[in-house]
Amino acid sequence: MPRYTAGAVVNSAFLSQSYDSYARIEEQFNDALDRSLDPRGPDMLFDLVAELALQPGAVALDVGCGEGRHAIELAKRFELSVLGIDPVPRHIGIATQDLERESAASPGLGSAIGFELGSAEKLPVKEASVDLVWCRDVLVHIEDLDTAYAEFRRVLKPGGRALVYQMFATDRLEPREASWLLPTMGCVPANMQPDYTEAAIQAAGLQIDRCIVLGTEWGEHGQESTGKGGRKLLHSARLLRDPNRYIQQYGRENYDIALGDCLWHIYRLIGKLSDHVYVLSPRQPCLT
Repeated sequence: MPRYTAGAVVNSAFLSQSYDSYARIEEQFNDALDRSLDPRGPDMLFDLVAELALQPGAVALDVGCGEGRHAIELAKRFELSVLGIDPVPRHIGIATQDLERESAASPGLGSAIGFELGSAEKLPVKEASVDLVWCRDVLVHIEDLDTAYAEFRRVLKPGGRALVYQMFATDRLEPREASWLLPTMGCVPANMQPDYTEAAIQAAGLQIDRCIVLGTEWGEHGQESTGKGGRKLLHSARLLRDPNRYIQQYGRENYDIALGDCLWHIYRLIGKLSDHVYVLSPRQPCLT
């Protein structure tokens, strides 16, 4: 709480509330805040896949697969045939190496998974050939969101599903914060608006079967399980207090990326960013 100097004009109602009424319940209030609200974490996405009851051998497409961890997990948990695509060659190389190591312990895994270069706007698979499109934390970077969702619709089989995780800005994110953070993190600002995304979904011929607004949950889960949020907060404090130390060693662009990554996690914890999960399916034409 702030303290007041002699002679300052004070708000007596605020002082009474803060240093009397609130002070009487402050310890009890903090004890309540120390108790977890049991936030969901990233594994909930696999729980959603389980609810879809896909048959072994069903085809999954991991759009923006990164280093392949989710594609491998989908194959291991659900016996799916998975193709991971990503536009970054380094990611495909790492994913392929990790798959080779996993295959040594799990015979048959290597034949169920593949990785190749590709983008969300031009998926390298045939029309109506995929049972599940998995797309986690990718679409904020896509320049043409309409085309990406149209591609999801094109490749999904009748009865197929798309599971999309995406981060959005909230009205707590100030314009100056957004104008620095979003370009630094490679985000397309329009894609950070739920209305814009949902319009693209509808225009592509997809329907929203479920929309789960997670808010701060994954941030809370990360802090409670690993202390990630607190670590990012400490890192951001150091980056802000002595920027030249890190700029001289790693360069300005890498400094900005590091600070942006820290703020991304902090802003999610305090509600400036909010993640959503969509379960989508091809919209059936209306019969007249």
